[in-house]
Amino acid sequence: MSPIVPLNLPKTNLQLSKMDEQLFVNCLVRKKKIVLTPEEWVRQHFVSYFIDHLGYPKGLLTVEKKIQYGALEKRWDLAVFTPTQNCFLLLECKAPSIPITKSVFEQSLAYYRELQADYLVLSNGLEHLIFGKDKVKQEFKSLNDFPEYPSFA
Repeated sequence: MSPIVPLNLPKTNLQLSKMDEQLFVNCLVRKKKIVLTPEEWVRQHFVSYFIDHLGYPKGLLTVEKKIQYGALEKRWDLAVFTPTQNCFLLLECKAPSIPITKSVFEQSLAYYRELQADYLVLSNGLEHLIFGKDKVKQEFKSLNDFPEYPSFA
């Protein structure tokens, strides 16, 4: 099955290449070719969307960074930081064929506990669940739109 499917995100000009029947995408953040899986297709669309459409600073996006969670070593999908290294937004990506379920939300909470992001996004590229942290009530509230990146004067 091809990872290239239409997504519920703006079209982007990803740089794709093929070697020995394997598709690759040039990651804007990691600055290298990555095997194009369905999940990577979603992640790279978000990288492009966040940078090109929402103006998130490319240098403050991190992709697939390791995190220690108990005895396990995990990797978050995409995190956006502020210049002071606070986590602004944490994105958990799934392949378009994977539904966004309670278990996906619970998986993202493992990364959230470490990063304490202001926003949490779960997406399979077709469905996007966007949450903002209510710091007073210490709970998430559902949002309709992706957050604007704050200006730091």
